[in-house]
Amino acid sequence: MDKKLVNKILITLGFLLIFRLLAYVPTPGVDVEVIRSFFESQKDNALGLYNMFSGNAVERLSIISLGIMPYITAAIIMELLGAAFPELGKLKKERDGMQKYMQIVRYMTVGIALIQSIGVAMGITNLNQNGVAAVMADKTTFVALAAFSMTAGTMALLWIGEQITQKGIGNGTSLIIFGGIVAGIPNAIGATIDLVNKGSMNILVLIAIVAIILATVGLIIYVELAERRVPVSYSRKVMIESQNKRVMNYIPIKINLSGVIPPIFASALLMFPATILQPGVSDNAVLKAIGDFLTPDGYAFNALTFLLVIFFAYFYASIVFNPKDIAENLKRQGGFIPGVRPGQHSSEFLSEIASRLTLTGAIYLAIISTLPWVLVKLMGVPFYFGGTAVLIIVQVALDTMRKIEAQIYMSRYQTLSAVGL
Repeated sequence: MDKKLVNKILITLGFLLIFRLLAYVPTPGVDVEVIRSFFESQKDNALGLYNMFSGNAVERLSIISLGIMPYITAAIIMELLGAAFPELGKLKKERDGMQKYMQIVRYMTVGIALIQSIGVAMGITNLNQNGVAAVMADKTTFVALAAFSMTAGTMALLWIGEQITQKGIGNGTSLIIFGGIVAGIPNAIGATIDLVNKGSMNILVLIAIVAIILATVGLIIYVELAERRVPVSYSRKVMIESQNKRVMNYIPIKINLSGVIPPIFASALLMFPATILQPGVSDNAVLKAIGDFLTPDGYAFNALTFLLVIFFAYFYASIVFNPKDIAENLKRQGGFIPGVRPGQHSSEFLSEIASRLTLTGAIYLAIISTLPWVLVKLMGVPFYFGGTAVLIIVQVALDTMRKIEAQIYMSRYQTLSAVGL
């Protein structure tokens, strides 16, 4: 293997190791055991989802408890603002503008992390389990320390992600989320083995779960690699001018244009009221009814998850895929889709294809997102390897493998150019 590629892989693994070590550094002034006991009782709501994405750093109230989510939130807000304000969207298309755009995202990340950390700290000050308080310091002092340390932890993760992207292999932000989820798999496997040893789970049920996991992973890989290739033709003049360059003769449109964003948004949106309306929080009959209705293991919650995933899939696909820009670039380069007039007609044609593919991708995402609940209802056992977690793991693994392969091919071409044929 190429030495340069090995170094990049080692750099990536080194930064991921730093990320995992930071997950064990608690916020000053907290009783870690009280926090862990609290999150053990909250694993089925939004706090459990957030804890999973952080690699169980939240249940220790680590300095990286907020994870990389403030940055993702800031990036999504900027994407939405870019779609609403064209001038802001143009920044991403310019080299100098892109640096300014990312600087705005970083500043926004600091603001979001600061607000979230203050909110978490103030909530923790009122927490106690069995009469034992979670905070061992003065309230004002603790809030100040927690806000500073958690915000610093998030920015440290952002720096680690940027270093992995620039000097390592793969997308740093995605790999941090990937590492957090994978870190919880050994515990899940151990808990499952304990259930089998204690007789709480039949070995045949375990085999069935493993088979379903493998089938789910296979389906995700198949769909994530699937794409519709729209043929493109170029004028003879363009082909002659580009004879020494690679001219793509098709437009690839993925089935799942929106990635993993829809399941994350849908889960967070529905689990937030379920978390707020915990038993004992309010005696209001209406709020209790809403809380019971949105129970994570209920039919209503998962039906709404299914519908919201489809909605967010269409919403986010409309942001990331712009048929008008593609049609204009195609026309500018002297290309056209056979049988379709350039310009507006090409835009409408691409929009129709993307809409049909998005329907298939949205249904696929909705099924993957609700699969764990279906398994729990059918088999009566916990499905530790959740649908959203599998989706993230497979997508990040595929993306990293593609980049490793690209690096290998690049080193081979450099070798051929150096020694000749």
